[in-house]
Amino acid sequence: MIIEIKKLHQNALLPTYQTTDSAGADIYALLDQPITIPQGQIAIIPTGLSVAIPSGYEIQIRARSGLASKGLLIPNGPGTIDADYRGEIKILLLNLSGADFEITPEMRIAQAIIAPVLQAQFTVVDELSETERGSGGFGSTGTHK
Repeated sequence: MIIEIKKLHQNALLPTYQTTDSAGADIYALLDQPITIPQGQIAIIPTGLSVAIPSGYEIQIRARSGLASKGLLIPNGPGTIDADYRGEIKILLLNLSGADFEITPEMRIAQAIIAPVLQAQFTVVDELSETERGSGGFGSTGTHK
């Protein structure tokens, strides 16, 4: 699949797959200098890129496992970039580590997954079909057996 990318800044780095079988392409921070995300805070990190995603697809933005293991997460993860969005890709990062976290220029800060999208037609009905679970909510299927 071809995804057209526009570099909004000459120093922007294109997403890269680190291995042949990587599902996610790493996304890089476009920063002039390091920034610090205080503990418990969210930062918006520019990438300097915009994309043209084919209709019927989205890009999901997910945390990188190496950063997540240190407490740096995507707060709306996975985030979605819709096929009709043409603005700059910016990455939301939430610092849940026990200390301030420094993001450096060209740091790999997230990963992008290309995924198909289905749109549903929502129909109002009077009753829904019955299931074994029914209306049981969080934890209703049992977590320890």
